[in-house]
Amino acid sequence: MRATVSRGAWREAALALAASALVLLLAWAATFTRPWHALEFKTFDVLTALSAPQRGTYPVVILAIDEPTFQELQQHWPFPRSLHARLIERVHADGAAAIGMDVVFADPTSEEEDAALERAVAVAAPVALASAREKIDSGNATLWTDVPPLQRLLAAGGRAGSALVQPDDDFVVRRAFGESDSLAMQLARRVAGSGVNDLRTAEWLAYRGPRGTFDTRSYYQALEPGLLPPGFFKGKIVLVGRSALSASELENARADLFNSPFGSVGGDRLFPGVELQATQLDNLLAGDGLRSAPGHWTPVLVLLMIPLVVLAGRRLHTGWAIVLMAALVAAMGLASWLLFAYARLWWPPLMPMAAAMGLTSATALVIYATVRQRAQQTRAMFAQYVPPAVVARLVAEPGLMRLGGEVREVTIMFTDLANFTTLSEQLSAEQTVELLSGYFDAMTPIIHASGGTVDKFIGDAVMAFWGAPLDDARHAEHAVHAALDMQKAMEPLVAALRARGLPPLQMRIGLHTGRVVVGNVGSQQRFSYTVIGDAVNLAARLEGANKAFGTGILLSQATARQLPAFLPVRVLDEVIVKGRAEPVRVFTLCADSEACTLSAAALDAFQAGDAFAAAAHLDQLLQRCPGDPAALRLRTRVTEAAALPAGAPWPTAVALDKL
Repeated sequence: MRATVSRGAWREAALALAASALVLLLAWAATFTRPWHALEFKTFDVLTALSAPQRGTYPVVILAIDEPTFQELQQHWPFPRSLHARLIERVHADGAAAIGMDVVFADPTSEEEDAALERAVAVAAPVALASAREKIDSGNATLWTDVPPLQRLLAAGGRAGSALVQPDDDFVVRRAFGESDSLAMQLARRVAGSGVNDLRTAEWLAYRGPRGTFDTRSYYQALEPGLLPPGFFKGKIVLVGRSALSASELENARADLFNSPFGSVGGDRLFPGVELQATQLDNLLAGDGLRSAPGHWTPVLVLLMIPLVVLAGRRLHTGWAIVLMAALVAAMGLASWLLFAYARLWWPPLMPMAAAMGLTSATALVIYATVRQRAQQTRAMFAQYVPPAVVARLVAEPGLMRLGGEVREVTIMFTDLANFTTLSEQLSAEQTVELLSGYFDAMTPIIHASGGTVDKFIGDAVMAFWGAPLDDARHAEHAVHAALDMQKAMEPLVAALRARGLPPLQMRIGLHTGRVVVGNVGSQQRFSYTVIGDAVNLAARLEGANKAFGTGILLSQATARQLPAFLPVRVLDEVIVKGRAEPVRVFTLCADSEACTLSAAALDAFQAGDAFAAAAHLDQLLQRCPGDPAALRLRTRVTEAAALPAGAPWPTAVALDKL
């Protein structure tokens, strides 16, 4: 039966693994959905907000074409190019390290305006000029067309750089866009003074902080003398671009405003495109843009979690398993933040977090279903054997029983009804079944009330035992109490038979205490909870020996030794059981202490070979208990032994099968 228990454990583990695989499959399928991507992006945003240093690495100044600029200059967009020319000349004259214009000068205006901007670009060369891409929808396809700066500006020393960014579905820019032809890369080359091989674009944008993290001044402040101190731009990288704040400007400049990752944690919702360019530029120069963690990290971690979570779910209480799951989720969130903030790695924790929660839930569900099924099996298995209170305890504390079969000391009872065969011949089949049902209904509650287990009904016999499935240090005492109560319960049954004019019945009970194998015995299709061993055979033999001793309850010395003093017993004789080398002393319950003493003295004298003393004690016992069957039987054995010739073996014990 240990193999059956082992198979049950393997079955539970297999179900947990199967449920885990299903959960992981569902989680993997969810990774292809828009809501999942949205959650991962929100995780990125939260990590960005938590790890942003709130400052740039390099001295970048943004000249924002904002609402105050429109009010001060009293100009409408687009500004005259001569105005941009003045700004470039002033910034260059103030010592700027590099100038980038996040404004597209694609179409010619007047010759005077274009020439002014051309001269300014030539003076400050190289100036990074933004290029763009336009989408053209035709009937059959969508085409993208590059929109570069005017050729005359490039010829004057301008460097075209794409200002194109890649917003996600929620219009937040998370992916880096510093390709070799980008505006940020052109400025980075200008500042670094080295080739593109030394400036590597990462996969993800490492934000320095929310809107305004970089030093931002209004466009007009660089034009009007005295608004900024002399040398303010010296050694700094200057980026010029739109940063509209009013509703009207927002409507006109919507293409250069994006959603901010800091909006997820209550920060400013919008982020200007020019500040995105500053962020990408700072990433390129510092070389600390974010890279994706190796793709195998997540599946390896999930595979490692499966045995951990399944084992924890099977070994730990559900509450502790949930605590472990919460600790795993928290650890993964912490690990993701540490990698994001210090190793500059973007490792999405959502999949392993969902896996940990899903695995814990699946394992808990399997264990709950298994425990529930096991409880139902336990109830079905033991309800017919033991009282409901014991069944409830076994269900609540399954560790109290080991169903695979174990060696235990128990006290076994066999009962039988004398004269039942004769009585059944006078009854119909229905009356016989009715009589037996009433008898069993009377005896079973008594056995259960004393903590006993009804093993089986064999015809008119009952087999029961004490000490399993629950441990019971007083199993012998409880069995004897049950025997006494069962004999009392026979009295109304016998009276009812007499009232019907039927012969009375007498119940004989045999009790023996010994070590047996207890557990589920049988086939996979049909089995029962029972005891097996030599002790079972002896208990059955003692029940039959009651007839020879004229007793209603016969118990072995092994049982008698475990009884308390308030349950006195009388020794009757020593018997030899087939297959046993040592004789067994048998006892019956007796409240007459004098009779108990005389009986013990007679048997001890007989065992010592003193037939005269044994006969004297037995004569006194028979005077006290006239016609006592056990005393008469032992007196006969003493007389027969005394008549044996000298040197003949002294028959200290009688074979049980001869009684």
